[in-house]
Amino acid sequence: MLEEEYKLDYFKTQGFVRKICKACGSAFWTRDPSREICGDAPCEPYNFIGDPIFRPHTLDTMREAYLSFFEKQGHTRIERYPVAARWRDDIYLTIASIADFQPFVTSGVVPPPANPLTISQPCIRLNDLDSVGKSGRHLTTFEMMAHHAFNTPTEEIYWKDRTVELCDQFIASIGGDVNRVTYKENPWIGGGNAGPSVEVLIGGLEVATLVFMSLGRQNTGQPGYDLKGEMYYPMKLRIVDTGYGLERLVWASKGSPTIYDAVFPEMVSRVMSAAGLNHMLDNKDYTKILALNAKYAGLMDISGTNLFNLRKKVAAAIDISPDKLDKMITPVEKVYAVVDHTRCLAYMLGDCIVPSNVREGYLARLVIRRTLRMMNELKIQEPLADLIEQQTRIIGMNKFEQDISVVREIVDRETEKYASTLERGTRIVQKIAKTYKAKSQRVPLSEIITLYDSHGIQPEMVKDIATKEGAVVDLPDNFYSIVADQHSEAKKEAEVDKTGKYTARVQGLPPTKKLYYEQPSTIEFEAVVLDYFDNYAVLDQTLFYPEGGGQPADTGTLVSMESMVQVDGVIKVGEVVLHHIAGGMLGRGDRVKGMVDEERRWSLMRHHTATHVLLHATKEVLGAHIHQAGAQKGSESSRVDIRHFKHITADELHRIEVAANRMIMANQSVEISVEDRTKAEQKYGFSLYQGGVPPGRDIRIVKVAGDIEACAGTHCRSTGEVGMIKIIRVEHIQDGIERIEFAAGVAAIYYMQHLEQIVSASADILSVQHENLPATVTRFFTEWKDQKKDIERMSAKLVELELQTITGESLGGVEVIVRRVDLPQKELSTLAAGIAEKGGIALLATAGETVRVVLASGDPRVNAGEIIGQVCSLLGGKGGGKPALAQGGGPDANQLDLALNVGRERIIDALHG
Repeated sequence: MLEEEYKLDYFKTQGFVRKICKACGSAFWTRDPSREICGDAPCEPYNFIGDPIFRPHTLDTMREAYLSFFEKQGHTRIERYPVAARWRDDIYLTIASIADFQPFVTSGVVPPPANPLTISQPCIRLNDLDSVGKSGRHLTTFEMMAHHAFNTPTEEIYWKDRTVELCDQFIASIGGDVNRVTYKENPWIGGGNAGPSVEVLIGGLEVATLVFMSLGRQNTGQPGYDLKGEMYYPMKLRIVDTGYGLERLVWASKGSPTIYDAVFPEMVSRVMSAAGLNHMLDNKDYTKILALNAKYAGLMDISGTNLFNLRKKVAAAIDISPDKLDKMITPVEKVYAVVDHTRCLAYMLGDCIVPSNVREGYLARLVIRRTLRMMNELKIQEPLADLIEQQTRIIGMNKFEQDISVVREIVDRETEKYASTLERGTRIVQKIAKTYKAKSQRVPLSEIITLYDSHGIQPEMVKDIATKEGAVVDLPDNFYSIVADQHSEAKKEAEVDKTGKYTARVQGLPPTKKLYYEQPSTIEFEAVVLDYFDNYAVLDQTLFYPEGGGQPADTGTLVSMESMVQVDGVIKVGEVVLHHIAGGMLGRGDRVKGMVDEERRWSLMRHHTATHVLLHATKEVLGAHIHQAGAQKGSESSRVDIRHFKHITADELHRIEVAANRMIMANQSVEISVEDRTKAEQKYGFSLYQGGVPPGRDIRIVKVAGDIEACAGTHCRSTGEVGMIKIIRVEHIQDGIERIEFAAGVAAIYYMQHLEQIVSASADILSVQHENLPATVTRFFTEWKDQKKDIERMSAKLVELELQTITGESLGGVEVIVRRVDLPQKELSTLAAGIAEKGGIALLATAGETVRVVLASGDPRVNAGEIIGQVCSLLGGKGGGKPALAQGGGPDANQLDLALNVGRERIIDALHG
């Protein structure tokens, strides 16, 4: 990036000079002409440990100092966004403050919530998960305090000079010496945007980054820049994108050995005590070791073999062996990681993320299981739920949507699942380890990742078990970071595009007037055919709703002067609606009368409106975490998939159904409006995006009985028009997702009549009244079970009698019995096995609709599995099994005598060798 981008008037007037770092070669700006080092690690070690560079602050006081400072400088303070990035379809977690405003604000589609603004945004990044606790500075969750300004071609808020000036002024306001601050040039590239950027350094620590987002990949016709082989061009917006590390500023204000001691003093003490390590807190030697460890960690990238090198450096500095240092410091590092992870989970679960095997739920489970593993290694008996609840209280219970009792239940269930995973994991890993050992191959990383993803088996467990089996495992130190990175962004699934092939064809056609939104209860309209191709008709206006938003298309007829045709499918290409025609043709310019299938339209409207009602009812009954994971509306029934951490019980299902029907009986109006996206998000929150994130500046808001969503589709005018909702079934379709199938309106009545017919037919068969059916079925079932037990006892006695009386021929001292026996399959097998237990050989068969054959061998010379196949092939069937017992059969009973004779001959041949 051009050097000119960094020649600020502010630097000039404040006496800054531009220098080149002698250690790393980077350009930086400083007020100290004698400075030769940029001030960034590893060029400069941390020099604030034991010597704070700001006035002492806690998280709360530092956050308030920052937000208040920028409020006084004309910025509007806005509330934090959730850590689950529901307004994004590309990432799952909020990774930076600017992520709150991507993609719609940063692209200029919608205005920002305020301009300029300031925010303290909790962020979660798991790409350095394995470094947490070890480096002294890495965190999974951190607050990115920021001030943002969005400059447009018509309105300049402020740009580089004012941004750096504000940074200097804030640092001075918290007691920092601005003469020690350096601004290191470091061009920023990310997410398709770029711009000049400076890192703010003091005491060897980067405390902020000031990004001037001004470039994008879209060619705007202006001169571009080649950045890392990609061309970037000036954007319409120029965005001040700053990020101040709250935790780092607090650390530098306290000068503690690690960031964890500064940020989590209460929790570090609690977990150290739970791990039996509290004596270390008062040990000066440990404090010295931790400080040195953090100092050197600041000079290195803590991953892979660098951890070993770090241990060597610290050990040499304090004159002890690396092994001794490792034993001393590893437990403390795990304590730090547990403390960090529990705060991360407080945010994840408090912001209604449900642990699962997909999306953000996968990442939550990853952190939970890593925390449980380290707690087990530290022998911490305290429940994980207690630690997370304490973190929630420290942060502030009122800052989270999820009720703490639900958080505790989620964590307790995940703890149980983790324990069961450990139990079954041993057998799975042993089998895999033996396979790779037999091939003289190492167990590859891909296999370890599959074991974790598919079975939840921890990599440390894989390594321990595989090693005991004599196998070698490839396990990098940054395993969790690799896995988290693979699951942090949404993978775009390839979809069958029904509309793409017609995009060029409809260009130039005017947008279709969407009467289905203006008049959702009307079923007849008149229109003009603007175009006709591939059996698709384009009209100037239409009442036919095109497929989309989980709602099927309307069907019906179009009548012209020449013909009447069926509309059996409707799609939307851009803003043009295409009607698929069957049973005739239309021509351009034809005037047509359209008639929508009224019964289908009303059924679809009822089911779509009912989906909103049901979703709100599930949230009332099950908790704030309920979020739609998918939906499909139909005319006879519909389904909605929800994120939930356990199976829905029958009682909960009944309560949901009652709550939903109460909302219907309240006959509340369904309100539909088009609102500014930013204002809608501020007013209603991000639960708006239940069915995905629609594009555009304005979004269609549908309010149904307390449920408020950005939604397309057709809806009833009031909840009363739904009629009623009847839940048909609930299905557990995957971990963390429950599917509720239901019927609404007339379809619900049809379903209930169907159930009544089933009950009536069952009652008629048993000759009882409907109300006596449960008791009668219970009695019959109990009697049937008792009779079944009696039959089993009698069958066992029958087999016992057969064993006492059945005889065969002696061949070489071995009793061989080949015959038909009139017994059920199970008893036939038991009888044959009983003969084999005595050293004999039994080939037994029973004939019914098909012939069933059992061969049991008590002599190692006779392999039952090899002989049974030939016997059954003569019967027109197949057979197989183990050397001691094999079974099979076939349909051709006429060949049974031949098959038994052949079997006998094969047994004789085997015995005679």
